[in-house]
Amino acid sequence: MRQHFMMLAAYNAWANGRIYDVAATLTEEEFCRDTGAFFKSMMGTLNHLVAADRIWMKRFTGQGDAPAALDTIIHANFTKLRAAREVEDKRIFTWIDGLDAKALAGRFSYMTVSDMRTISQRLAPALDHLFNHQTHHRGQAHMILTVLGKPSVQLDLIAFQRTEEGRAYA
Repeated sequence: MRQHFMMLAAYNAWANGRIYDVAATLTEEEFCRDTGAFFKSMMGTLNHLVAADRIWMKRFTGQGDAPAALDTIIHANFTKLRAAREVEDKRIFTWIDGLDAKALAGRFSYMTVSDMRTISQRLAPALDHLFNHQTHHRGQAHMILTVLGKPSVQLDLIAFQRTEEGRAYA
């Protein structure tokens, strides 16, 4: 399981990098434009992903800053947001690299953000959610890019597995 989650963490950083590479070509107006996505704009969507990852990592590790709302704007500035994304991706990968089978099979408890309930669950399924959530909203970011006339971005896991970095997990 650890190797599987290491692959997902590496893929996550790779896919985020690809989205950010194209998003870097957006004008400020395009970055902030409401395109009808759940978090409205590219800025809102990418901020949500950083915010949600910080919330989950605080739950998992007990460390770090966690915003109180899922729509928190961590950084309105693209360059600062990208730097925060890269830090979070490294943090996720490093933390997962330190997990063992016992930790992955273990349970943890946390308070939900939306309705303030205490939840107790196994770690591995929560990690599945963490990475699936990223994929879900990266799909929305992909849609935002195409709506704005930007190139389509290859984000498939198999594409990552065919890269030099991804071959270690294939």
